[in-house]
Amino acid sequence: MSRDEPSSVDLRVGPELLVRTVAGVPTIEVGDDLFEVIASSLERAEIALADGDVIVVASKIVSRAEGCFVDLGSIVPSDAAHELGGELLKDPRLVELILRESVGISRKTSGALIVRHRLGFISANAGIDSSNAAPSNAPKGSGPWVLTLPRDPDASAALLRSKLCERYSSEVAVLVTDSWGRPFRRGTVGFALGVAGLPAVWDRRGAIDRHGRVLQATESAVADSVAAAADLVAGQANEGRPLTLVRGLHFKASHDSAAVLLRDPEDDLYA
Repeated sequence: MSRDEPSSVDLRVGPELLVRTVAGVPTIEVGDDLFEVIASSLERAEIALADGDVIVVASKIVSRAEGCFVDLGSIVPSDAAHELGGELLKDPRLVELILRESVGISRKTSGALIVRHRLGFISANAGIDSSNAAPSNAPKGSGPWVLTLPRDPDASAALLRSKLCERYSSEVAVLVTDSWGRPFRRGTVGFALGVAGLPAVWDRRGAIDRHGRVLQATESAVADSVAAAADLVAGQANEGRPLTLVRGLHFKASHDSAAVLLRDPEDDLYA
């Protein structure tokens, strides 16, 4: 998969940012109007969006609204899934779903498959989530249930952005985010799964540093940096804070998608 190229960036970042979760977001069910949920939550929090604001939305609530639930009891594992499941001590039904959500296996170890997701990035178990992953109307005795990532996070972010810009008469941006691990580093951080309106990458090559040196390789992953900051306040356990406002960036609306952040597979040393 060849990555998209970043658009030209008109961006200023001041010495401080406001990163604030938006309280009171209800449990999202299949078919819920996510825009109306977000707008209502902003209204209850007495937040009026302004130019340059970024709304960061946890991918889980996008997946729930879009009905990305999967009953593993309905999955029939392939021979390959049975073989990998036995090798890795994983449920073959889950392995089958991971394979369906992926375009290739990068690494495998007991309990985990590191794959290239169909969206192009490398992740453990294709980002499939088993935490709080059952729909409220799940039939008794069904499951276990899991939740896959949204089918098209960029499109989901773009739709939300369009409606928010119209509602608030402001140029805002929307990120759909998830958390992932990284090679050689412990722990997970937030990253941008879907991008709308915000420059995804700020290419600083050619800029001059404080000593007059021309930057040769510096590219700032703006969308991932914002996602990581939001992830820190949103939490990853039982906090129930899937919506975050990031305020203090100054940017011209960008057409970048999350694909801008991807390396070409042939240039990826860790794939």
